[in-house]
Amino acid sequence: MLHAARQDIEIFYTEGGVIPRPMFDTQVAAMVCGFGEQVGYETLVKRIAKAGVDKTSRFTDWSRRPLTDAQKAYALADVTHLRKVYEHLAAELERTGRTPWVEEELAVLADPETYVTRPDEAWTRIRTRSSSPRFLAVVRELARFREAHAQAKNIPRSRVFKDDALLELASTRPTTPEELGRSRLLLREARRSDIAEGILQAVKTALELPNDALPRAEDDDRPQQGNPALADLLRVLLKARSDAEGVASKLIASAADLDALAAGERDLPALRGWRREVFGDDALKLCDGRIALSAKGGAIRVVAL
Repeated sequence: MLHAARQDIEIFYTEGGVIPRPMFDTQVAAMVCGFGEQVGYETLVKRIAKAGVDKTSRFTDWSRRPLTDAQKAYALADVTHLRKVYEHLAAELERTGRTPWVEEELAVLADPETYVTRPDEAWTRIRTRSSSPRFLAVVRELARFREAHAQAKNIPRSRVFKDDALLELASTRPTTPEELGRSRLLLREARRSDIAEGILQAVKTALELPNDALPRAEDDDRPQQGNPALADLLRVLLKARSDAEGVASKLIASAADLDALAAGERDLPALRGWRREVFGDDALKLCDGRIALSAKGGAIRVVAL
């Protein structure tokens, strides 16, 4: 049993090559059981176990020894109530028949591919506002260097440099140490010789690429954004369905999913598995003009056409 398990499992996998099984993520289960978006462990303990968790030691230095009594108390409290929370959520899932929904989500957490980031693919996880091929080439090379460096040093990629700094560098494209030094968002640690040299080499590589080797944004191959009003209607439908089912809306579909649906994309998580049952089928009907939405009092109703 874990709460918000992804980061913990990533450590198990990257450091030991193992993924704990069987697994139960109380945060995922709570979102399915109507406790809201990304509900915290402290909230669950308070509402289910009727107890409190002192979080004051959360951001203390855990590398120092010996641990303080407060740190030990915090570490124990962080797991003491998990069993009671699990038993409550598991019973609720069984009562509502939603255990398979959580199992579907946990299958993603248990898949080793979830925790593998290949340097060549790292750039696809970065949100950009520009689809300029040359800009994307610089993003790709910077992300490739950052990921490889982070993995080699066994540090978080944000410790190399953060996404906002990466995007700034992709825009300014420094080619000399002096130009790099004018970066507003690059932290001091990223100006060390090994990282600075890697940044400059990444920019140089991207700028020297021939046009036919430049990347394209994934969206270039997708239908262009449809009527924004349809995306707004999908948001209303999602809110109505999530409220009716007592499931966190972000667990059903993201804002990007809704925009993609409105633009004609159909290969989306929101249209597969339990999400399709809860929301996807009605979303497709709405997109195809087979249903409409109406409001009566404070309720949104689906009307067949």
